[in-house]
Amino acid sequence: MGEQEKAVPIWRQYQRIKRAYPDCIVLFRLGDFYETFGEDAYTTSRELEITLTAREMGKGHRVPMAGIPYHALEGYLARLIKKGFKVAICEQLSDPATSRGLVERDVVRVVTPGTLIEPSLLEQKANNYLSALVVDGSEAGLAYTDISTGEFAVTQCPWPQALLELERLAPAELLLPEGAAPPPGVATITPLPASAFDLEEATERLKAHLGVLTLEPFGCAHLPLAVRSAGAILSYLARTQKDFLALITSLRTYSTDHFMPLDARTRRNLEVFQGGRQGTGPSLLSVLDYTRTPMGGRLLRRWLAQPLLDLQELQARLDGVEWLVQHPLERERLRGVLKEMADLERLLNRVRAGVALPREVVALRRSLEALPRLLEAVGEAPPLAEVLRRLHPCREVVDLIARAIEEEPSTPVGEGGVIKAGFSPELDDLRYAARNAREVLASLEQKERERTGIASLKVGYNKVFGYYIEVSKPNLPKVPPHYIRRQTLTEAERFITPELKEYEALILNAQERIGELEPFLFRQVCRQIAEMAPRILESAQAVAHLDVLASLAEAAQRNGYVRPVLNDSTTIHIVGGRHPVVEQVLPPGAFVPNDTLLDTRESQILLLTGPNMSGKSTYIRQVALIVLMAQIGSFVPAQEATIGLVDRLFTRIGLQDDLAEGQSTFMVEMVETAHILHHATPRSLVLLDEVGRGTSTYDGLAIAQAVLEYLHNHPRLGCRTLFATHYHELTALEGVLPRLRNYTVQVKEEEGRVAFLHRIVPGRADRSYGVHVAQLAGIPRPVVHRAWEVLRALEGKAPTLRPPAGERKARRDGQAQQLPLFTGLTDALLQELLALDINTLTPLEALTKLYELQSKARALLPPVPQLGKSPQPPA
Repeated sequence: MGEQEKAVPIWRQYQRIKRAYPDCIVLFRLGDFYETFGEDAYTTSRELEITLTAREMGKGHRVPMAGIPYHALEGYLARLIKKGFKVAICEQLSDPATSRGLVERDVVRVVTPGTLIEPSLLEQKANNYLSALVVDGSEAGLAYTDISTGEFAVTQCPWPQALLELERLAPAELLLPEGAAPPPGVATITPLPASAFDLEEATERLKAHLGVLTLEPFGCAHLPLAVRSAGAILSYLARTQKDFLALITSLRTYSTDHFMPLDARTRRNLEVFQGGRQGTGPSLLSVLDYTRTPMGGRLLRRWLAQPLLDLQELQARLDGVEWLVQHPLERERLRGVLKEMADLERLLNRVRAGVALPREVVALRRSLEALPRLLEAVGEAPPLAEVLRRLHPCREVVDLIARAIEEEPSTPVGEGGVIKAGFSPELDDLRYAARNAREVLASLEQKERERTGIASLKVGYNKVFGYYIEVSKPNLPKVPPHYIRRQTLTEAERFITPELKEYEALILNAQERIGELEPFLFRQVCRQIAEMAPRILESAQAVAHLDVLASLAEAAQRNGYVRPVLNDSTTIHIVGGRHPVVEQVLPPGAFVPNDTLLDTRESQILLLTGPNMSGKSTYIRQVALIVLMAQIGSFVPAQEATIGLVDRLFTRIGLQDDLAEGQSTFMVEMVETAHILHHATPRSLVLLDEVGRGTSTYDGLAIAQAVLEYLHNHPRLGCRTLFATHYHELTALEGVLPRLRNYTVQVKEEEGRVAFLHRIVPGRADRSYGVHVAQLAGIPRPVVHRAWEVLRALEGKAPTLRPPAGERKARRDGQAQQLPLFTGLTDALLQELLALDINTLTPLEALTKLYELQSKARALLPPVPQLGKSPQPPA
């Protein structure tokens, strides 16, 4: 049968496999290459910049083809996954050398963004989540897994909470029922048939996988949406990750009510994980991350994304951090041991999946060997006792790997350099036989030279002829008669002898058997390690916990943080608070600390006025960050801090538009403000920066005042609020709203120059110094001159603030002052309103009076566009 006829069955085999995975690039193993065909070939050739060829797949039928070497798979795979492709890896399941007819092939794994286990494709200190979401009315079920660590968790919650959880998890891939609307912000969406989310099938799938008769022990039996989402993940993994499904051995059910939600805008505004405009600057995570292990880094990130609401658990974390702060020698020893440890979670799961390299198994052993030294490093530490109890030395695993695997494996598995001598007598005998035969062959060259008198005689080897004796042409007359000619070259001829072939057979037979036995023994060792996985995983989680506590203690020691006092009150009292990120980029001691007092009884709203660039935004952010740090169990940058637990942080900071959604800057600002007003509670902390600045002055001022009044007066709210503004007229509300307090940023002015002192003090600002800031920012001098002129014309006031000295020559007057909202007329209107005896008014009298007051108020302000008809006086 010719080559063309043989190719046709291969093409049919490929087409059958491709039909099963239409949404994937199929890498089809052919010998030493993974080949792609048809449209996949065009795609891989373009995206990987490799040569596009063609192959005959039947008479007159040439198919585009592009291939990559099997040993370079991981690098090319990384590039395809980063570009958003899914890749099906089709392997040869039978030996081509012994197969009769077509080699058996099938897809052993589908690599997608959410199912990565290759170290080169994963970020060390971040999880790579695969999530599934199902929504029914106002409720949602959300499940997620990281198959590289074995984590598998599920929750059922209101739909808005599920969206926040998705933002927190930032899954690399999200599974949805076919036809479901995708939520925003997820890079890769994979639709699944409705059967994958069927409740009955999902329940049976979970019970079968976990080996139980009921889901009650896992806490999700009464959560149908949670069960459906978890079942969908198992269904997807069964199709795409046949060999890795066994890595998931447990299921954790959790409630979102136990954590403070952090939405994406709050994380961004507070620079929790990424700082700077491009996301590459310092962040809270970078300030606190002194972790020494990858699993510790991942746990710290999870703590920051899920601040706690449980006072007892927070105190336990703070106790651990405090002990490590107070015991610097023990902390340093602990961190020294942690530095020696590899990624236990991911190493173990690669071992369990059967894809670990020998050097990774050795790294696992060395990490486990360090566990007893962790216990020795801290000694008697009562606050850490609970964590230390979860550390298991796993001596049997250490001993197994030490006996079985070479300390420095120098060859791939199957070449005899991985399994340690003494572990397998059969393997030792084979290696001895092969080594002895090689030594005989090495001495055979010298022996044959002496026997024949041919000084240039050589013994060599190639894959075609095996071992041979090479004799140059001038020496051919000296060749003994028992030499058997095998190959003629230009300058020499090659021969074999019965003795040579005998030793060759010994070597090749031994190598073949070694190639079978050593992989078998290595897989056996990996299976034995996998049997002890639960104890190793628990130890890995304890190591991560210790690493995070030590990291927070190290940050506290280096940066001068103190332990916060946490309680269930609604008070936030901070003495000498500092911004944990900003102070890191300033010279030591340059950051100006400030105090804060917020409580729902007397100082519910802190209204902050002051110039641009004076530090208002930094101050309100630092208060939120101190609260956030306290509620992950960290010490905080302050002299003292008492924090009444906050159930939610809300932020409306910065100007940005959303062109994709057709929303202007002001619309985004209003949407975010509306979200806060609808969802805040009396235990929330709200940060509002420059509300209303995205529209005209009067509109913005009116909205800002209305928002303040709503936050103060609405019975569902009354939440602690930091409100930074340039509308200085709002400071008059301190006399109207009893729980509002005015604060300002101190400014020092000398000879027309302004210095921002960054000190927050009680009081109000009477100017914004906007033109001064424009000058500092490098605005051209003619523009600054003109700005002073326009400002004077708009205000029409007598000058009390002179411009800088250079500009006083051009003008002798000009005071920058904002237009007052609360004039004497409005004061009279307020007095009239306060004098009303509401209890004696009839409804009709109240409506009439309200109309009169509104008419008087309108006479004081420019016309405001009305929606619909203007109200008419009652008859």
